Amino acid sequence: MKTFVLALILTLFALPAFAADHQHGDSWLKPVEAKYVCMMNNKAFDKPQMAVEVEGKTYYGCCPMCKDILQKDASKRSAKDPVSGNAVDKSSAIIGTDAHGMVYYFENEENFHKYASGPMPEMNPEHMDGMDMKGMKGHNQ
Repeated sequence: MKTFVLALILTLFALPAFAADHQHGDSWLKPVEAKYVCMMNNKAFDKPQMAVEVEGKTYYGCCPMCKDILQKDASKRSAKDPVSGNAVDKSSAIIGTDAHGMVYYFENEENFHKYASGPMPEMNPEHMDGMDMKGMKGHNQ
């Protein structure tokens, strides 16, 4: 009987927490500071990345190879806002990260919150747009 009561109590406490996860639409996307993002492989990390100064703007990369590419290839310094479809400079973007460490770049807070309040997207080629994944396998800190 004690086991049943204990299980019932634990269930009662767990249900509101479970429901809150599903009701709070932006729980899948969290804001992240740019310095924790490798802007070449578009992944968030738990420690600051290498700062890359280009034309007075600061980008971040996880290694010397990322730093070199960010300095030389202007196309790698921008991403597409998934809400507006506009190009966004990664140095000034609002950045969100999902549970897998993938990052999304937004031109403003409104777009971030709009996207975060929807369902988590499946990985698709459109999100991968602008990512250079060739040679990036195992490429992180």
